[in-house]
Amino acid sequence: MRVIAGKARRLQLKTLSGNHTRPTTDRIKETLFNMLSFEVEGSRFLDLFAGSGAIGIEALSRGADRAVFVENNRQALACIRENLAHTKLEKDAEVFGRDVLSAISHLNLKGVPFDLIFMDPPYGKQLERDVLFSLKDHPSLLHEDTLIIVESDLTTDFPYLEELPFLIDREKIYKTNKHTFFRMKKGEL
Repeated sequence: MRVIAGKARRLQLKTLSGNHTRPTTDRIKETLFNMLSFEVEGSRFLDLFAGSGAIGIEALSRGADRAVFVENNRQALACIRENLAHTKLEKDAEVFGRDVLSAISHLNLKGVPFDLIFMDPPYGKQLERDVLFSLKDHPSLLHEDTLIIVESDLTTDFPYLEELPFLIDREKIYKTNKHTFFRMKKGEL
């Protein structure tokens, strides 16, 4: 796995061995960032369930002002820190070694919204649902143009969406997974 574009282009990233994480492939990462091309530069980026940190590092490499990484696996945290040091992007990053929901509560206290929020939770556990509801309850992390991206398996759906202030902006389906993009409903903040 490598950084696709930007300041750290072509640098190899470490990943965790074993099946604790599912790194987003370079091809899918490139497609995702092509879709986000006009939104990354100058953004505040939140990478939830960050794994190796590859998505947030790609955002920093492509010009995000700040990236916050949230991961509770100790090996993954070490991997994120090594990758940030290797890419020389650590000065623009903050790494939280805690549960995603508690990190959202903590970040909410700072009152600084994110432009892009990416999450790649373990599949089949409905954690994306928990995070979306938590984001609803912590509105200082959002502004009216915040884009939330959920990476999930192909069977994940969002039947509870009417209970949330978000709507599906678009969806990109790949062979084995998909990205669902959410925006705030008008007038919800």
